[in-house]
Amino acid sequence: MTPRFDAIGLVVADMAASLAFYRRLGLDIPADADSAPHAEAVLPSGLRVLFDTEETVRSFDPGWTRPEGGDRIGLCFLCESPAEVDKVYEEMVAAGHRGHLKPWDAVWGQRYAVVLDPDGSGVSLFANAA
Repeated sequence: MTPRFDAIGLVVADMAASLAFYRRLGLDIPADADSAPHAEAVLPSGLRVLFDTEETVRSFDPGWTRPEGGDRIGLCFLCESPAEVDKVYEEMVAAGHRGHLKPWDAVWGQRYAVVLDPDGSGVSLFANAA
C-alpha cells in the first residue's frame, strides 16, 4: 500500500476558541467538540482537519513544547471573489480575531489577506483577481 495524504493536524491551546474560529471560516465541526481533547472536520474533498489540545499531545509525547517563532504551517481558504476576501477579513477582525495582513492585491494575481487563529497561526484568505 502507498501512504495517502489524509489529514492536517493542528495542536491548539484552547479547543473551544480554535473551533469557533474555524467554524467562522466554514468548517463543519460538531458543537459538542468544544470540550473534547480531539476534534475533526471533514472537508468536501475528503481531507480532514484534526484538532488536538496541547494536553492531549503531551499525554503521548511528554517532551512536546509549543513552537515559537514563525508559522510552521498555514491553512489557506479560497474565497469566491476579491470582494469576499475583504468581507471575510473584516468579519473575522470584527469578531475579535487578529488581523495580520490586511487585504491587498498580490503580485501573483490574487487578492490576499491573513488573519491569525487563536494560537497565532496565520490563516490565508485569497481569491483570484477579477
